[in-house]
Amino acid sequence: QVQLVESGGGLVQAGGSLRLSCAASGRTSSNYAMGWFRQAPGKEREFVAAISWSGLSTDYTDFVKGRFTISRDNAKNTVYLQMNSLKPEDTAVYYCAAGGSAYPIRPPVKYEYWGQGTQVTVSS
Repeated sequence: QVQLVESGGGLVQAGGSLRLSCAASGRTSSNYAMGWFRQAPGKEREFVAAISWSGLSTDYTDFVKGRFTISRDNAKNTVYLQMNSLKPEDTAVYYCAAGGSAYPIRPPVKYEYWGQGTQVTVSS
């Protein structure tokens, strides 16, 4: 089992930045890819970004490319999502997930473990 805890969410004005963190505990020796997803009210959970176990491979959905950066520190069992140039449409609950693959994957069903989420609100 892997436990994931997100932090770093909050309220920010449009154009601002936030850095989300996801701390993993438990069976962290497994070579999991990590992903960030988000879910806005009334919408389905959607893929945001993912990173391979090694950190050498990343994947981003188009609407965050150039604004968000995913990274990980395996020594700290932590994954980060740096979010810059935030827009009101980025408002959502952000979740991190650990996958059954060592490489970035997009489908939520491929991820085995999920955190509880952290709220990000971007005001206009």
